[in-house]
Amino acid sequence: MTVVLRDTFPVADNSANHRRIVIKNRRKRYLDTHPEYFSSELELADPLLYDRLVRHFQTSAERTAEDRAKGWSGIVEADIERSEAKLQALANPDPNATVTYRLGEDGEIVEEDADEDMDGNPQTKEQALEEWKSVMTLRFLAGDDDDFEYETVDEDERLDFCPEAERDMEEAYFDAQEPVQVREDGEPLTGETGVQDF
Repeated sequence: MTVVLRDTFPVADNSANHRRIVIKNRRKRYLDTHPEYFSSELELADPLLYDRLVRHFQTSAERTAEDRAKGWSGIVEADIERSEAKLQALANPDPNATVTYRLGEDGEIVEEDADEDMDGNPQTKEQALEEWKSVMTLRFLAGDDDDFEYETVDEDERLDFCPEAERDMEEAYFDAQEPVQVREDGEPLTGETGVQDF
């Protein structure tokens, strides 16, 4: 997902809308320059979403490696947070949720997909991880990460528009494009090889 916020107001404009756009731009640039924000520690922000979009697609070796990195206390904390979130979802079901929870025969909390083949549900590990990052990005931009000190980003003028970064993004975009030959009038060259056969 690419989120680019542009400030269309003059720099001298001190309106609340201008300030809001500047802050969101700084937050987005922070995420672009700090990919480590999306580490497994972010699981605690929304344990059910992380469970559905990341852990569901992990191999047992990947889960074991992630658990080792968290340590014993991290594993216990994540399990407690996930269990509490499931209990909360069980007590207050969301009618719009694609995943619901019910009590199983042995008293365990069982996850049920409303429709596993529904459009929009990720089918691959890459799609799921991209969706998780997208949701966490929107959450971060809105200022909904209670464990993050937004003042350090919101007041950091170094995260404002940077011509070098903009140029790097443009170069990356153009490098990814396929070259197209055009005629002098700007129309794409079609059916001609450029080799004369006479």
